[in-house]
Order: sequence, then C-alpha cells, then structure tokens
Amino acid sequence: MVFFLLTVQQPLLELPLDLLKSDSTPSQAASPPIERMVIMLDEQGAWRFAGQPQASDSGTDAAVIERVISAGGSISEWLVAVGAEQQLVGVDTTSLHPLSLQALPSVGYQRQLAAEGVLTLQPQVLFGSDEMGPPPVLQQLRAAGVQIETLPVDANMLAVSQTVRRIGAVLARPEQAEQALSEFKQGISQQQQKLALIDGAAPRVLLVFSVGHGNPLTAGTNTVGDWLIKQSGGENLALHAGFKALSSESMLALNPQVIIVADRHNQGLAALESILSSASALQYTDAVKNKRIIAIDPTMLVGGLGPRLPEQIAQLMDAFYPQLPTVADKN
Repeated sequence: MVFFLLTVQQPLLELPLDLLKSDSTPSQAASPPIERMVIMLDEQGAWRFAGQPQASDSGTDAAVIERVISAGGSISEWLVAVGAEQQLVGVDTTSLHPLSLQALPSVGYQRQLAAEGVLTLQPQVLFGSDEMGPPPVLQQLRAAGVQIETLPVDANMLAVSQTVRRIGAVLARPEQAEQALSEFKQGISQQQQKLALIDGAAPRVLLVFSVGHGNPLTAGTNTVGDWLIKQSGGENLALHAGFKALSSESMLALNPQVIIVADRHNQGLAALESILSSASALQYTDAVKNKRIIAIDPTMLVGGLGPRLPEQIAQLMDAFYPQLPTVADKN
C-alpha cells in the first residue's frame, strides 16, 4: 500500500455554470474547509481516500453508505423520498427541491462535474444518469474508489421503478423505496382514473423551455415534458425527439391551445414575458390570446420522473379541463 498526503487549504476548482440556476457559484457554507486528506493507491491500482471502503465486485459497498452525492434534480428528490437526505453531502445545480438541498455544497452542473470538487466531499456513492459527465471525470472518480450509480431516467414507469429500487438497494432502504414508489404509482393511477372519465378532444399543448437566450426549446417525444403532457390528458404538438429549438413562426403554425412554460429564471407572468421576448409570434397563438399559459418548475424535467409529478399532473389536468372539479375544490 502506497500513501500520499494531500493538503488542501482552499477550493481546488471553480465549478461550471448550471443551465437551471442563475446563481451558479458553488455553495461551500455547509462543508467546512478540508485541511488534510490521505489518498491511497490500493492493491488493484485504484486511488481512494484513507478509510473509505472499496466497492465490491457487485457494485454495492459492503460498508454502510454514509456519504452520497446526487447529480440530477429528480434523483435527489427520490433520495429524500426514501429518507436518505441526511446521507447527502453534495448535489448538482439542478437539485433545488426540497429547499433544504440548496444548503448543501454544489458539485456543479451534472454534465460538467469536476473530479476535485466531488472528491473534496469524500463521497462513497455518486448517483446520476447517463447525462452525468464528462466520462473522463467519472473514470477518475471510479479510480478514486467512488461508487458510480448510473440510473435509468427514461420517461416511463419501468425506468422510475428501476431507479427508486436501485437507490433503495444501494442505501439499504428497500422498504422505504417500495413505499415511495407505491405512493408515486398510486398518485399516477388516481389521475388516470380521473382522465378516463373525460370526454372530448384533448387540448393542443406545447411545453416550452426557456434557456435565457435564443429560441426556446420545445419538449418532444421521449422527454419528461412529453410524458407530463400526455399523462395530463393533452396532445403534445412537438413530434420531434428530445428538446429542440423551434422558431416562433413554427410554434405559431402549430397554434397551441395551451403553453406550458419552464423557465430557469422566471415564474408566472414574468416567465411568459421572457418567452414572448424571444418568440414574439407566440402572442398570436390561441394559448396566449385565451391566457392559457402554465408555468412549471423546470427542475422537474431533469433526472427522469420525480416524486412531485403526480401533483403536477393534477394541476395540469385542472388547467387542461377547467370544466372538471379542481384540486382546490376537492380540498
């Protein structure tokens, strides 16, 4: 066993900007400065922190997992849902819910992680999706003994089931994972039962994601946005795959009856004004004329299907079908 002593007296690297949070400066208030770390080269030639257990061949540490980092808004929400918030020592900049996560150190944007920024938090496990990267950084983290858990985040029930159960297995919380998953499925089922009773044509919908510059992105097939529209009883007019920038003229030609706005900087009327400033032709659509604009939290679109989506579906369904009893009426 070869030992190296590394002394760190200040942050090693400024982390990259995030696409969903305007204040991208990494938070370090919740993590005191690390004065000394010992990094070891083990028998397999992998670098790891002294005292950090090695990952087993099965990919799950034999030791109790106490230090976890999450890269992906919905993934972080599932970690909280299974009762593992106290094990989180850092999150990426898309992990903004619940608000308590914003007090944790930030490791930057999920696609642009820095090995030094992650390793200073001494995690045992890093949860993320296939969007997490870049790949060389993930290789460095694995070599340092960090267990990398790449979770499926496709917008379907199979993927979310696999994600939640894997989190439960890794963190030795299988019962909590099953409970959280059961509540999620029950919430979805209740909304689908309500949707089955609706007659009439589905409203024509666009989900527009504002990135703060250029034409906004629209959510096409194989996205959480597309899944959300369809689960809420709407017809998604964007037939392309993934997120794609459309000109305001193209969106006007589609003429949506409802526009869902996901804006990283603004909410409500401010979100609409932001979209119209970059896609002015939208003001002539039926959605804007009839004031059928709905603003949603953009972090719900990152990291797969998250635990807040059943509630969001209920709200969208109320907006899509105003003739039905609303969530507020039921309460």
